[in-house]
Amino acid sequence: MEGDVVDLIMQDHREVERLFDELKEHPEKRELLVPTLTALLTAHSRAEEAEVYPVARNEAGEAEEVAHSQEEHAEAERLLARLAEMEPRSAAFDEALSELVEAVTHHVEEEETTVLPGMRERLDDERRAELGRAFATSREQHMGERPGEATREELLLQARNAGISGASTMSKAELAKELNKQTSGS
Repeated sequence: MEGDVVDLIMQDHREVERLFDELKEHPEKRELLVPTLTALLTAHSRAEEAEVYPVARNEAGEAEEVAHSQEEHAEAERLLARLAEMEPRSAAFDEALSELVEAVTHHVEEEETTVLPGMRERLDDERRAELGRAFATSREQHMGERPGEATREELLLQARNAGISGASTMSKAELAKELNKQTSGS
């Protein structure tokens, strides 16, 4: 898939919204839809973290927004992992799904009103197309990964995106702890 990175990201956002609607409207499909949602959201997040956020931060002047978006990715991943462990037809699942939908919807709205317009404005068409190819390739490579299974290198990217200092000297466990601390507000 080729195209402008902003358009590709927004296409993924629309697909996630469609999956949310299906999960809410068709509880009988949840066992099939949760793995699909998990795969898409995880691959989308990893591709943004690896390819898009560093460029948004360094070339489009979106450092503060990228740090905030990175925190929201970590929160969504935590909620997604929790959802995947639940009985699909339980009241607890409905509550967890509502929490995930609210968090992701908030993230999408912010990203589509700050980071993405900034990238469209500050990066030329060729750069956005180049990023689109990198994003699509990265997303494809991460398809099938699950929340909580990030490598040290992926955690290091997340920490850099979130503005955590000293990340390069941290172990995988230390990186995960710092990222978790940041999203839990402690």
